[in-house]
Amino acid sequence: MEFTWNEEQQAFRDKLRAFLDAELPADWEAFSQHGPASPALTKFAAEFCRKLADNGMLFPHWPVEHGGQGLDPWHQQILAEVMWEYGEPRGGQYMNVNWIGPTLMRYGTPAQQAHYLPQIARGEMLWCQGFSEPDSGSDLASLRTRAVLEGGHYRINGQKIWTSYAGLADTCFLLTRTSDDRKRGITILLVPMDTPGITVRQIPSLIGEGDIHEVFFDDVIVPIGQRFGEEGQAWEIIGYSLTNERLGIPRYHLARTALDRAVAMLKDRGDWRGEIVKAEAGRCAALCEGARTANYAIVQKRSEGLGVGPEASSARFATIMAERAVCEFVVEFVPEALADASPYLKMHHQRGIVAGIASGAAEIQLNIIAGDVLELPREPR
Repeated sequence: MEFTWNEEQQAFRDKLRAFLDAELPADWEAFSQHGPASPALTKFAAEFCRKLADNGMLFPHWPVEHGGQGLDPWHQQILAEVMWEYGEPRGGQYMNVNWIGPTLMRYGTPAQQAHYLPQIARGEMLWCQGFSEPDSGSDLASLRTRAVLEGGHYRINGQKIWTSYAGLADTCFLLTRTSDDRKRGITILLVPMDTPGITVRQIPSLIGEGDIHEVFFDDVIVPIGQRFGEEGQAWEIIGYSLTNERLGIPRYHLARTALDRAVAMLKDRGDWRGEIVKAEAGRCAALCEGARTANYAIVQKRSEGLGVGPEASSARFATIMAERAVCEFVVEFVPEALADASPYLKMHHQRGIVAGIASGAAEIQLNIIAGDVLELPREPR
């Protein structure tokens, strides 16, 4: 099958690229190495997202009644691909347009929608998601952060870990336990990060700036109006939101762009010869296009109004494989790129080597694929 964009879709892609070419600073590729969770890029993104919003390019896929243009899922995918091709100048705010906003539209109360959606639409908010815990990373249903209802408020105690953007976020999309039922006992609270009792500690990492954190909740008081959905409804809500999140991060496109640049560097210096380098580049290209195809199959389902299930994890893992392969190709054949010979390839490497962790670890995706896609039996413990 030959896949091509239609005239209107290609025009939309060209419009986005032209805007980014005109509006991004001349040193953007070097600047983007700061990383999406860094203070520098977070500050830049807040200003740049307002420009995107003013030009109808921040959330054109949102419904018209919420300020968008009602464009279909293919336009959402094109938007995400172009943003990632340029190193994601929206920073952490891509979460807002990909899944925070749409999840608020579907499950939020009128008061919550009125409070949060206009701020998201203006590019003014940064969120973090309080999901993983020290003993509840791969098994989310075992989380222990407890929220106890006391009259008109919840009292929260517990700890989250590996929380991206927590150091700069305005609000936490927080999963808490409100009963002992593994799945039906989980409830979502929308918690302002300046609430007394919240402590954020950055976790040092080999790459990135301010990417991951521990977050502690000690007798944190949150009004009942900050509950998102009903008590025990979290499992349904996060299933919806995570599908949007994983499909809204087209890392395969960033990987393919990085691969093309690496090959161009090899050709420029006369090293594009020999069967090994060409075969490895071909393998990387095949993995990138395989991931693209897997993602596009799901976008097509969404465009037809069909539900998306665990096959989203298959697309996610295909993307992880592509990212890893391109990172290894660069290390093997153009290692000087990681020593500032190519700011773009260095930026990709910094983001690519964590692809199997961010937005759902690779091992979690494989467990979902094994159980829910392939329906393999679980071995008794």
